[in-house]
Amino acid sequence: MALQRLLVSRIVHNQAMHSSQTLEFTLDWQHPYGALGTAFYTRVQPTPLSHVHWVARNNALAEELGWPVHLWESETLLAALSGNAVLPGSQPVASVYSGHQFGVWAGQLGDGRAMSLGLLDTALGPQEFQLKGAGKTPYSRMGDGRAVLRSSIREFLCSEAMHGLGIPTTRALCLTGSPDRVLREETETAAVVTRVAPSFLRFGHLQHFAAHGDTPPLQQLVDHCIAKHFPDLLSVTTGPQRYTALLARITRLTAELLAKWQSVGFCHGVMNTDNMSLLGLTIDYGPFQFLDGFDPAHICNHSDHQGRYAFARQPQVAYWNLFCLGQALLPLIEDQDMAVAALETFKADYPMLADQAFAAKLGLEGTQPGDHGLIDALLKLLAVEKTDFPIFWRRLSHATGMLAAQAPAQAFDKVRDLFMQHQAWDNWLPSYVLRLQGQDLISTGLRMLQINPKYVLRNHLGEQAIQQAKIGDFSGVADLLKVLQSPFDEHPAFEQFAGFPPDWASSISISCSS
Repeated sequence: MALQRLLVSRIVHNQAMHSSQTLEFTLDWQHPYGALGTAFYTRVQPTPLSHVHWVARNNALAEELGWPVHLWESETLLAALSGNAVLPGSQPVASVYSGHQFGVWAGQLGDGRAMSLGLLDTALGPQEFQLKGAGKTPYSRMGDGRAVLRSSIREFLCSEAMHGLGIPTTRALCLTGSPDRVLREETETAAVVTRVAPSFLRFGHLQHFAAHGDTPPLQQLVDHCIAKHFPDLLSVTTGPQRYTALLARITRLTAELLAKWQSVGFCHGVMNTDNMSLLGLTIDYGPFQFLDGFDPAHICNHSDHQGRYAFARQPQVAYWNLFCLGQALLPLIEDQDMAVAALETFKADYPMLADQAFAAKLGLEGTQPGDHGLIDALLKLLAVEKTDFPIFWRRLSHATGMLAAQAPAQAFDKVRDLFMQHQAWDNWLPSYVLRLQGQDLISTGLRMLQINPKYVLRNHLGEQAIQQAKIGDFSGVADLLKVLQSPFDEHPAFEQFAGFPPDWASSISISCSS
């Protein structure tokens, strides 16, 4: 394996003189699909952009990976992560996959504007590095392989926002920009996001080979996935049982992911099977949105005319997508009843996990028979008035902590102010207070503040940062990154990010190019 040494020059200032210090850093690239063969990928070359520059750099992730902070000073790295150069040892590839889009079989898809630079051993374990927006691939279809600054800022920030919330996700290492023009709904400037994950394997990778009846490469890919990402399943001795266990594991990971999405009001917007991770990660940030007012019927993708991916339907869509995955694995499982049994675990797991997530948001200790009814009644109350979702939960957290020293009417007055119809809230509150009896309310409130974030990436916040970035001011991106990486902290200097959305926020249009 080739080694690439990046020489990073920096100026060291001292009282006596200016001197130059050279830092050395080694990257040892591994091919993500090298053991599989060219049926799974095509080698590609990125298409250079002009006048590339840094838009955002994720120092926290770089530190987690074990990268020295001064690496950002390397012009070589800037070029490589903009698609203007290929580091020695890296062999960029685009992978092939297929999938269902909006419930309809779309056939072959693939990495149309993404390319993998390779795998690196890091302090986080093996991680795959991928450029999004670095030019055409054989799977670009009629597209240009580019990403625009607007959508790239949204993906960069949301990847880290989800990580800050403790939700499994791909990560974003950095974002570079260029004045080169790209045509979407309007003409915009180009950008490239460097994405990081243990793997970018999707449901669609398996669907591709199953749809063509290519069982040997399907099995080869599945065995590769198990060995790399689910090695404990190797102890399951027979093939069909092992593949069934894999399906059950992915089903559980997906249920866990969806429970976390719903608990924070996250709308993915385009839950096609090719946008579903085999590792249970949130992947492909396009027309996403965090709910402002709680509206279960909310559709965040303006291309979703039928509301297939409305917020409340996301668990059902995940279940449907898992059945597509089960169908792809059926040639290996060989027994339909075994496959269905693995998939059916979602029907029990997801409701249980969702109740657990909302019980934690409410600060409930233990489990009692009436908990589901308490949660369901609250969500219906929030839905009737479309109560601001993040602000409600944050205020509730503070109020619960104050309940130890104040009567409910005083402790929860700021929560009550969120409702136009006070009586409905007044009817629900006594049941909640009764459920909290016997708990240390101060510690309960503190625990809730570490579960209910003060900051989420609301659409208007992203839009403000995007508008600043379009005129060359990237400070808004940096400020949002800071608070979103620790969204449960107070960050008093950034209180404006925690307020109610402005009226114009509801008019923001989000498409698949967003």
